[in-house]
Amino acid sequence: MAKQTVRDMTEGSPFQLILAFFIPMLCGMLFQQLYSMVDTIIVGKCLGVGALAAVGATGSLSFMIIGFCQGVCSGFSIPVAQKFGEKNEKALRRFVANSGWLAALFSLVMTTVVCSLCHSLLVWMNTPEDIIEGAYQYIFVVFLGIPATYLYNLLSGIIRSLGDSTTPLVFLVLSSLLNVALDFFTILVLDMGVAGAGWATIISQAVSGILCLIYMRKKFTILRMEGDEWKPNRRFMAALCGMGIPMGLQYSITAIGSVVLQTAVNALGSMAVAAVTAGNKIVMFACCPFDALGATMATYGGQNVGAKRLDRVDQGLKVGTAIGCIYAIGILAVLWLFGSGIALLFVDAGEKEILANTQLYVLINAALFIPLVIVNNFRFMIQGLGYSKFAVIAGVCEMAARASVGFFLVPVFGYVACCFASPAAWVAADLFLIPAYRHVIKSLQKLFGDAPGKNEKKYWKTERIVL
Repeated sequence: MAKQTVRDMTEGSPFQLILAFFIPMLCGMLFQQLYSMVDTIIVGKCLGVGALAAVGATGSLSFMIIGFCQGVCSGFSIPVAQKFGEKNEKALRRFVANSGWLAALFSLVMTTVVCSLCHSLLVWMNTPEDIIEGAYQYIFVVFLGIPATYLYNLLSGIIRSLGDSTTPLVFLVLSSLLNVALDFFTILVLDMGVAGAGWATIISQAVSGILCLIYMRKKFTILRMEGDEWKPNRRFMAALCGMGIPMGLQYSITAIGSVVLQTAVNALGSMAVAAVTAGNKIVMFACCPFDALGATMATYGGQNVGAKRLDRVDQGLKVGTAIGCIYAIGILAVLWLFGSGIALLFVDAGEKEILANTQLYVLINAALFIPLVIVNNFRFMIQGLGYSKFAVIAGVCEMAARASVGFFLVPVFGYVACCFASPAAWVAADLFLIPAYRHVIKSLQKLFGDAPGKNEKKYWKTERIVL
C-alpha cells in the first residue's frame, strides 16, 4: 500500500485531518460549481434573459433527479469508508465491485424513465410558455448524462472514502476547464443554444469519471479484485441499497419541496425565475465549503465508527461546525459588500429589477447560513455513522418547509417569500438532526460499550452492512 494516496482518519489530530481532507474537497466543489455557473453566465450573457430563465426553471427538477444519483453514490461509499477504518480489505473490495454493478443498473433505468417524462414534468411544474421549449432542450440533455453522473460520483466517492480527496479535485479541475471551452464551442460556434450548455456539462463529467477509473486501476492495489470478489452478491447489494437509497431519497425528497417552490416561482413570471436562478447560482457557489465539510464528516465518521473510535466522532463534529460557522460569518460580509457586482455576471446592468431581486435573495440566504452548517455537518456525520434513514427524515423536514413556503407564503407575499424558503428548510431540518445525532451517539455507545465484539456484530446487522 506504499504507493496509495490514502489517509487514515482514525489516528491523529481531528483538526489537522479534517482540514487536510476538507481543503481539496472544497476546491473540487468550487470547481464543480464554477462550471455550473459558467453554463449560466454564458447562457445569460450570450442567449439572453429568456434562456437564463429556461435553464433556471429546470433547477429543482435537476436537483431531484441528479441529487438522487449523487446521494446514492455517497451512500455506496460509506461502507467502503467503514471497512477501510476496520481494515477489512476483502469486504471493502466486495462493496466496491457491487456498487459498480448497482450504479450501472440504476443509471440505465433512470435514464430511460426520466428522459421519457421530462417534458411532462416541466408542464406539470407550470413552466412559463415562453421558456418551456428551452427548458426541455436543456434538461433532456442533462438527463441523458445520468450514466456520466453515476460514473464520476461513484468513483470519486470511493477514492475519498480511502482518505484521498486530492485526486478527484485534480480531475475535476481538468474537466471544469474542458467544460468552459465546450460551453463557448457549443453555444457560440455550433449555435446549439441551451442544449449546448447541457452537452458541455455531461461530456466534462464523463471525462472526469473516466480519469478517476484509470487512476483507481493503476494506483490502488487495495482495490484489485481477487477470486470472485468482483461478482454480484445479493447480500452486499442489499447492504449498499440499504445505505445508498435512503441517502438518494434524502436528496429527492428535499427536492420535492424545491419543485413545489419552483412551481410557485414560475407562476410569478420569467423575470422572477431569472432572479431566483442567478441568486441560486451565487448561493450555491458560496455554500461549497458547507458541502465540502459535510462530505468530510461522512468519511471521517465512517472511518472512525469502523475503528470503533466514538470518542473522536464528537471531536470531529465540533471542529467541522466551528470551521463552518467562521466561514458563514465571513461570506456574509463578502456578499453584503459585493453581491450586487456578482449578480452582474449573469444579467446586464439594464435589468434593474432582476439585479435587485437577485441581491435580496442572496443576502437573505447568506444571513442564515449557520443553520445550514449544522444541517450539513450533522446529517453527513449521521450518515457516515451508518444511520442513513435519519437523513431521509431530515429531508422530509426540508421538503415540508419548502413546500409550505411555496403553497402558502409565495401566493401571499410574492418574491420575498421565495428568498426565505431555503433558510426555513434548514431550520426545520436542524430541529430534527440535533437530537437525532445525540440519539445515534448514545445508541453506538451502548452497542460498543460493554461487549465490543458482540455488539459490533449487532451494529453491522442492524445497519445491514455485511461483515
